[in-house]
Amino acid sequence: MSSTHHPVHHRYVEADGLRVFYREAGDPSAPTLLLLHGFPTSSLMFRELIDKLADRFHLVAPDLPGFGFTEVPPQRGYVYDFDHLGHTLEAFVDALNLQRYVLYVFDYGAPTGLRLALAKPERVAGLISQNGNAYLEGLGDAWDPMRRYWADPSAENREALRQFLTLDATRWQYENGERDISLIAPEAYHLDTLLMQRPGNADIQLDLTLDYANNLTLYPQFQQFFRDHRVPTLVIWGEHDPFFIPPGAHAYRRDNPDAQVELLDAGHFALATHGGHIARRIAQVFGARRD
Repeated sequence: MSSTHHPVHHRYVEADGLRVFYREAGDPSAPTLLLLHGFPTSSLMFRELIDKLADRFHLVAPDLPGFGFTEVPPQRGYVYDFDHLGHTLEAFVDALNLQRYVLYVFDYGAPTGLRLALAKPERVAGLISQNGNAYLEGLGDAWDPMRRYWADPSAENREALRQFLTLDATRWQYENGERDISLIAPEAYHLDTLLMQRPGNADIQLDLTLDYANNLTLYPQFQQFFRDHRVPTLVIWGEHDPFFIPPGAHAYRRDNPDAQVELLDAGHFALATHGGHIARRIAQVFGARRD
């Protein structure tokens, strides 16, 4: 698979009062993959996947508010929680007139993208979950510091989470659980960290961390969507992820028995080391679809 004749465009669009940055490649008449990143990265995480799949898909990868190169005007008074990220994503797909797409969700992209699925279920042609959790049993022990913050949002518990915003912590998220860390491009975790260090961004991230608890209350609605719509689903998961653990991957089949579940010998950022394999599996499961 090669996208030699399908260059990647780097664009902005006005949506929800924001200037949303996104990457786009492929023929717009081909099936659309809507690629939704997570913490602490951006659409940058999809750069190689886009290159591998642009010959057969139309790929669109936005930067969520607070991440990457999306611009939020101060006068907008934007509230950084997952409901608002979902609203912005809904405005984004409307601004691009995306009427049908396969959702690729990772990390924070899961609760954001699944809110979009609840709002516009008729537009979802399929689902790819790469360490994108929607089940309580998928939350590992690495969430314990966050659970303390949810239970007691004190200044002390908030400050304790700033360690997750450092270069060392971000690098650890990329490398932990990987058999060969030489496959991980160091510019990925360096750029993630630099973007998080912009003025005010650390508190944006801590606000989102606190609000993540509200995603758990929506899990039953996400699961109902899986049961009601039974869209083609590929769950492809780094099994050594300390945040989103394998039971969260297997749980998808409880609500959609047709879901294909595959565990990879990888960590949280499985795409960084297993991008070729993930691209092949996406092509196998969704490449022939023309919804």
